[in-house]
Amino acid sequence: MTLANIVLEKLSEAKPATGRHELAFTDETSGWSVYLVADRTDEMSVLAWEISLRRPENKGDVAGWANRLAEESGALDPLEVIEIDAPRRQALIRSATPAKRKDKLFYYEVILEGTGSALVRRFKASNAGDKRAQTAFALTHEALGRLVEEFTTEQ
Repeated sequence: MTLANIVLEKLSEAKPATGRHELAFTDETSGWSVYLVADRTDEMSVLAWEISLRRPENKGDVAGWANRLAEESGALDPLEVIEIDAPRRQALIRSATPAKRKDKLFYYEVILEGTGSALVRRFKASNAGDKRAQTAFALTHEALGRLVEEFTTEQ
C-alpha cells in the first residue's frame, strides 16, 4: 500500500474534527511520513494549515526534486522554482501565478530540505505589499492523496 493510499484510508476512518489538530501517516516500506496540521477535517476534505513530508534517507539531488515538482504538480497551483541553494541542499518553490481575490494574493510555498523533507504552506498578501500571512487551505482527500503521491514518488 502506498503512502497516498494510507492517507486516504486513515482519513476515511477518522472522525471529523475542528480546531487545530495534527495527523500523522507513515509508510514503513518507503520510509516516508506525512504530518498534517489541520484546522478542520471531515468525511471529504481537510482545511490544512501545513503539510510536512519527511523521510530519514536524504540522498539525491534537491534541484532535480524541485524541478520535477514544479513541472508535474497537479494537486496544487502550477508551481515554479524560485531558488535553489545547492551548498545547503535547499529549494524554494512557489505558485507560478498567485490567485487573486479582491485586493489579496494567495500562493503556495514549498520548502525542500535535501530530498528528505518538504513543507507545504499557503500564504496571503495584499497587492499593497503588506506583510504576508500564512493561511489555511482546503484540499479534498483525493487532492491530498495526489499531493502526497507527487511529492513521494521516486523518479
